[in-house]
Amino acid sequence: MLSYIVKRLLLMLPTLWGVLTVTFIVIQFVPGGPIEQIMAEARAGVGGSAYRARADNTAQQIAELKKLYGFDKPVHVRYFEMLKNFATFDLGRSFMQNKGVWELIKEKLPVSISLGLWTFLISYLISIPLGIAKAVRDGSRFDTISTLFVLVGYAIPGFVLGVFLIVLFAGGSFWDIFPLRGLTSDNWDELSWPARIADYFWHLALPLTCLVIGSFAIVTMLTKNTFIEEMRKQYVLVARAKGLPHKKVLWKHMLRNAMIPIVTGFPAAFIGAFFSGALLIESLFSLDGLGLLSYDSIVRRDYPVVLGSLYLFTLIGLVVKLVSDLLYVVVDPRVQFTAVAG
Repeated sequence: MLSYIVKRLLLMLPTLWGVLTVTFIVIQFVPGGPIEQIMAEARAGVGGSAYRARADNTAQQIAELKKLYGFDKPVHVRYFEMLKNFATFDLGRSFMQNKGVWELIKEKLPVSISLGLWTFLISYLISIPLGIAKAVRDGSRFDTISTLFVLVGYAIPGFVLGVFLIVLFAGGSFWDIFPLRGLTSDNWDELSWPARIADYFWHLALPLTCLVIGSFAIVTMLTKNTFIEEMRKQYVLVARAKGLPHKKVLWKHMLRNAMIPIVTGFPAAFIGAFFSGALLIESLFSLDGLGLLSYDSIVRRDYPVVLGSLYLFTLIGLVVKLVSDLLYVVVDPRVQFTAVAG
């Protein structure tokens, strides 16, 4: 087991290197780099006529910006400096916001953690019992109706559902019940702890609804199909033939085996809830999280943030994949990673 973990950790290095190298190469060919973005924003801020009056200084300004951000160095020098910095987890500083990339990520984490954590918990706490109930009642009216609702929810895009909820419940054309900005109210510091908790979930109600509705289908149907498959196996038929109660067969004999593919998918689903699928929801409900940070850094050619975020997300993804594999051993000790000789 230890040797397997060491090998997997060592294999992460070429994967990280490959992702960073490909991204760095692509960045070199993207039109409209950060210098052009900075000059365009300065031009818009100063005003067209005033900026043209200082056009003689444009070349000098560009040269100074290139020196400031290191673009006066050859490409290979910048590439190896990037690898050296990332090897020590130095993600650099944002060109546009003049802050460290780590600092920016930490500022955005509360929003992403809130959306990801509660989306994961609510989805699994509802989907797993629902999937088991559907498996036990396979083919019944309850199974058919619940499948219809689950699939309809899965088919509705989260962004479309968000617009509908805003129109209906957030001051659109009907009721003004839920807020549309941030995780907390302006008077958060003045509230008692029970009021703070209520205020926090009050702000999260609509965005969580958009994220959770679409995530039910996969886990629910996976749980149902896994349990149905287990029900048809010989050890279950033997247990029933011996006269064991149905509930005892279900919860004592089937549950552990049926939960293997679900439990081993927990880490990937948990991390995926943080970093994927929330960009449109964050934009719609004015939640400043990692999704908006990544999108804004790409649009504004803020390369340190782009590379730093990609490096961090790739590293987390690789670690999560390793944890998922190791969970197979925890859930099912029969799984072994060591090769059998002969």
